Amino acid sequence: MAGLTAKIKLYLEANSKTLDLEKDNMMLQNDGSGDYIKSWSVSGLAKPTDEQLASYETAANKENSNGNVRINRKLAYGDIGEQLDEIYKDIDAWKKRIKKIKEDNPKG
Repeated sequence: MAGLTAKIKLYLEANSKTLDLEKDNMMLQNDGSGDYIKSWSVSGLAKPTDEQLASYETAANKENSNGNVRINRKLAYGDIGEQLDEIYKDIDAWKKRIKKIKEDNPKG
């Protein structure tokens, strides 16, 4: 199940806004029965309804899954300096290694 923050991010992007937690334009809270939006003050955009947020469930799950894939790939790729050295020494071997990493960690 996708988290509330992921769904809010997609809602904002669909309405030409970006998620910026530093601006404190919203407050999320969990009183024990799940996360909810306690306050909302995004300029020019109404607070989303539960139904609107629910419509982003599938997309948010996919985004979360792809985020995990990106993390796994980044770890498998290794240090950029080492990659550049590998490319310099044998670019074909590097291409094979990167292709295998992508095949082992497909995006949804």
